[in-house]
Amino acid sequence: MKRFYKETAAEAGEGGFRVLLDGKPMRTPAKSVLVVPTAPLAEAIAAEWRGVPDNGEINAAHLPLTRLAATGLDRVAVRRADVVADTAKYAGSDLLCYRATTPDSLVKLQHDTWQPLLDWAAERYGARLVVTEGIGFVEQPPEARTRLADAVAVYADVAMSALYNLTHTSGSLVIGLAVAEGRLTAEAAFAAAQVDELYQIERWGDDPHAKKQREGVRADIEACALFLVLLGNRKLRG
Repeated sequence: MKRFYKETAAEAGEGGFRVLLDGKPMRTPAKSVLVVPTAPLAEAIAAEWRGVPDNGEINAAHLPLTRLAATGLDRVAVRRADVVADTAKYAGSDLLCYRATTPDSLVKLQHDTWQPLLDWAAERYGARLVVTEGIGFVEQPPEARTRLADAVAVYADVAMSALYNLTHTSGSLVIGLAVAEGRLTAEAAFAAAQVDELYQIERWGDDPHAKKQREGVRADIEACALFLVLLGNRKLRG
């Protein structure tokens, strides 16, 4: 679909801030008015739509903040318990808990990058996850899983959209929560999620297919991190 509007704007509305296209409220794919909690987020979404070239194609891939907001309103709101559970389940198989045995340089890199994040989660949430070598499944303590599930559940629907995507993209609930709480920047989160891949590239080189996938991961993490920053202190329920 080509650009069909001339002007974009953001304004205060019922329940938050709306994005306007030619003065009319933008709607989500489910036909709800797109309302977000903060003016900075609404303004950033309006800027995404303003950036679509005149007579250019509207490409959802170039509207990541819009997609995250719409997902929070259309999907998370109607199946919140499922999304919370789908996000929290990553505590049972978090990427950061599965370590290489060789070579020593990779073992050290994983430890130096990942262990401080696990230590942070243990201190922040009282959730000490078990680390193992290799890819064999390790059962995580029920108390740790429960505490991390509780940490997920405090996020409001719109913020939950970004937290879920961060967790799914990185393979780590700890990385997702660390970004959401400002413990990790988007750049550091990408580096943590891609430790093994970046290690291999450094030694064996890259290929176009892997590079394209990796840049997609980077873009997703950056969009989610920015989304949560724009939500500010309104990311939590209540």
